[in-house]
Amino acid sequence: MRIPSSFAQSYDVIVVGGGHAGCEAALASARVGARTLMLALNLDTIGAMPCNCSIGGPGKSQLVSEIDALGGEMGRACDRTFTHGRVLNASKGPAVQSLRCQADKAEYRATMKQRVESEPLIATYQDAVSDVLVRGGAVAGVGTRDGLAFGARAVVVCTGTFLNGVVHIGEKRVSGGRAGEASAEQLSGSLRELGLHVRRFKTGTVPRLRQSSLATEMMRVQPSDARPLRFSILEQPRPGRPLLPCYITHTTEETHALLMANLERSALYAGNVSGTGPRYCPSIETKLVRFPDRTHHQVFMELEGWQTDEVYAQGLYNSMPYDVQLAMVRSVPGCERAEITRPGYAIEYDCIDPRALTPALECAGVAGLFLAGQVNGTSGYEEAAAQGLVAGANAAGHALGREAALILERGEAYIGVMIDDLLSAGADEPYRMLTSRAEFRILLGQHTAYDRLTAVGVGHGLVGAEQLAAVRFMQRSVEQETERLRAVQVPLGHPMRSRYPGMSARQADALTAGDLLGQAGVNYEEIARHWPPARPPSAFAAGVVEASAKCWAYAEREVQRARRAVQAGSVQLPANLDYARLPLRKEARERLAAARPRTLGEAQRLFGVTRADIVVLAAAARRGDVSRET
Repeated sequence: MRIPSSFAQSYDVIVVGGGHAGCEAALASARVGARTLMLALNLDTIGAMPCNCSIGGPGKSQLVSEIDALGGEMGRACDRTFTHGRVLNASKGPAVQSLRCQADKAEYRATMKQRVESEPLIATYQDAVSDVLVRGGAVAGVGTRDGLAFGARAVVVCTGTFLNGVVHIGEKRVSGGRAGEASAEQLSGSLRELGLHVRRFKTGTVPRLRQSSLATEMMRVQPSDARPLRFSILEQPRPGRPLLPCYITHTTEETHALLMANLERSALYAGNVSGTGPRYCPSIETKLVRFPDRTHHQVFMELEGWQTDEVYAQGLYNSMPYDVQLAMVRSVPGCERAEITRPGYAIEYDCIDPRALTPALECAGVAGLFLAGQVNGTSGYEEAAAQGLVAGANAAGHALGREAALILERGEAYIGVMIDDLLSAGADEPYRMLTSRAEFRILLGQHTAYDRLTAVGVGHGLVGAEQLAAVRFMQRSVEQETERLRAVQVPLGHPMRSRYPGMSARQADALTAGDLLGQAGVNYEEIARHWPPARPPSAFAAGVVEASAKCWAYAEREVQRARRAVQAGSVQLPANLDYARLPLRKEARERLAAARPRTLGEAQRLFGVTRADIVVLAAAARRGDVSRET
């Protein structure tokens, strides 16, 4: 499309897409001060949760906390609308603990849409973007399917699964960005013309069931966590509704036999799907092929909201035809009379090689063109939202002529880990954030997000006065309570002393309540019962006090170890090194064994090999006792 002599309207920033990346990008752009246009295929689906109803989980909740620390919206919207919440990995250390909440899908979408539409600097318009308009190597605006052109100094592409999207249900193949919605057919060609390498990825979703057709009494009930839970530093208003349970059941040998007998009818195994799928969120067909010895797989029935009868059958991702899906569902205990309201499906879509981007998420060859979310090869709401915030802030900074870009380092944020992984190693499969990808994860726990990123957010105009005041109040409260507990001496003979094993005589004389709180299995509520504070901190601040007490002794040690590993890029690796004998993740073992890197530096650059894996390799090389194949 040629650049017209005049535009329908012009803005500082145009955001293409209204999903999780698009919402955070538009809101970040507006907070920085840029006049922003959100162009979406359907304005009714701004902020929609097209797949699962959950926010958070391992690695992902850390992203949500960082989004919140930078003034973003995802955590606040979830806090307003969640129906079920749990802290995962609660028995492990704070660095890998993570909050996961199931949101009311309709309420979440409405909350996010209202937030976007209430922002004075954001305009919205419903149309499909067909072209990115470039003049002299810089963005000039976009062209649309309906023949309009909008001018802008910067454009953020947040297209999710809509670029040439194709939905697969068994043998049926339908063009669509997701079920029931059209795909964006032309924009991929425009991105190719700009020199971006376009690839094909795949993801999928599960069948939705009628809750009233399920025998939930035959399933195990998983109640919501009774503790006060929230993602955001700013407490959000909540509807006066009870939290909902989740129900757990499992596949059976009948389920597996049925699926294996119909494997050739799966779009994935019939050869209809060419895109690469996610390793960490596989379809049920893929699970059976990968793990043939497993007799069952868990299925979580997640209720999609307070005012809907639909249930998300977590664990039953598939691309089978409807008749097989129905038989599969009804082979699961408690689902013998289940009714499907929406079938599961696989979806293929175009995405770009993220190695073409700068750390600001700007296209290296086109000034002012930014990309965020699944278009960069990632998978998941949280990964998309985090990229959207960074890209939106940087697009606004570019449009307004600001020199300093929002760039987060690996040791500064999980967001920095993700972006560095994408830019340095690319993505040959949908990228998912995991705590194991971060070599500094003890420093990057949810409880440290505000200490790490609030000042960064303020410096880029992303964090307002209300949030800054809340953070400072929380930090003062945490500091005061931490100092108080470190000053409380635990008397000899106190029953809590048994919770601190292996004390030396010197430690026994100087044992404090703060020392006890640093022990595994000791929580703040227990400490506060024995030594109550005069002014109790909020539940949010108390959680930070406890997490900090448990992490501080390990933080510096881990930083030094990870830095040594990163600096050891020239260390030679034996050609016959047996990776199977090292304590590496399965993905890392597979990729290292296939590539046979000669040095740690080469190993670092492999997609799927994390900096934490490099720590293991570096330690083995330093010891000189690495196992070798015989």
